[in-house]
Amino acid sequence: MEQIDQQPGGEARGSAGEAGHRMVGDMSPTTSHHDVVVVGSRCAGASTAMLLAQQGVDVVTIDRSRFPSDTLSTHSLARGAVVQLHRWGILDEVLASGAPAIREVSFHIGDTVIRKDIKAAAGVDHLVAPRRHILDDILLRAAEQAGARVRTGVTVTDVTRAATGRVDGVVGRGADGEPVELHARFVVGADGLRSRIARAVDAPVTDQRHANGACHYTYVADLDFQGTEFHLSDGGFVGLFPTHCGEANVWVSTPVDRAEGLRGGVDRNRAFRDLVAEISPAFADRLAAARQTAPVRGFSAMPNLLRQPVGDGWALVGDASYFRDAITGHGMTDAFRDAEHLARTIGAVLAGDVDEADAMARYHARRDEMVSDLFEITCALALFPAPDRFSELQKQLSRCIEAEAESLAALPPIRPVGAFAA
Repeated sequence: MEQIDQQPGGEARGSAGEAGHRMVGDMSPTTSHHDVVVVGSRCAGASTAMLLAQQGVDVVTIDRSRFPSDTLSTHSLARGAVVQLHRWGILDEVLASGAPAIREVSFHIGDTVIRKDIKAAAGVDHLVAPRRHILDDILLRAAEQAGARVRTGVTVTDVTRAATGRVDGVVGRGADGEPVELHARFVVGADGLRSRIARAVDAPVTDQRHANGACHYTYVADLDFQGTEFHLSDGGFVGLFPTHCGEANVWVSTPVDRAEGLRGGVDRNRAFRDLVAEISPAFADRLAAARQTAPVRGFSAMPNLLRQPVGDGWALVGDASYFRDAITGHGMTDAFRDAEHLARTIGAVLAGDVDEADAMARYHARRDEMVSDLFEITCALALFPAPDRFSELQKQLSRCIEAEAESLAALPPIRPVGAFAA
């Protein structure tokens, strides 16, 4: 698999050189004990830690990166993710950070343009596509405020095990190279596609499909737009998401072989614009008049896979658990959804309200149930079928997203449970 700039998923990425150190609470810099250790502090990890802390769980989340920092991302939050941010009390802060409310989406196929307003449903009437260095920091601060302990600049190298073989912690090194050992009843891997935790526990891949797609993007200013745009032609998909600072995140999804011109050693900005022009000449004309504000970034040969998400003392969430082609832009929404279900499950187990084996098996089954249709649709779209079939799959995707949002809107508030209740 070729990766450009950064590994896909990026739940706990960052070079040692950029690692900072951040600690909250009274905690030894080398060894400590907790109910839960979450490895990875971006969308999946920060959300899981926040929701566990809100239940009264002693949770620490660790990451090798410092924050705020950027990571590769599809930017778009589907309605379900916006619903959860609203329920969690975070949506207003995301909007206040400068991420615009998106109230219109348009689909462009040849000369045909279909415009739709974002209808009010599941308690929200807009979408949002924030920059990750802003969104992830908001989530991590929310986790801190809920009572989670946060450590950054910590690189995990392995898990630890009890005499029974159960995973009971992690070991690694801090920003200055000092050894770090954290013990817990549960270790949660929220550390991306190439999860160190998934490898350490040998989490099986339970379903794997083709790795056919490539996605690249940049940011532009001075571009006239009203909302999200999708431009479709044979073998390619171009889009625009309004994001922070009045800019647009402009992206292109193609089969891997069509993105060859974006490999290293070329003028990638020019190659990107040429590829956009092949797919949508009209959009390329608008793009040519805009001002590009960042280099082209992207990833190629994106896998479509599911891992077994639970085991003895461990669990996976976000891209560590389930990764799919970026063409459906659903990764952060998956992360939020599964983070909430996992946090509720672990909280109930720790409180003694449910049997661990049964509860974790239910989390696994629910994860599979929630992603099943989305996974099949994503895999089909990532084969870049003819526009008519592509449009039909998009309609199926929309129906799945709306049903997902309604189910998430119906969840009760997170509260202290069982032994954690006052």
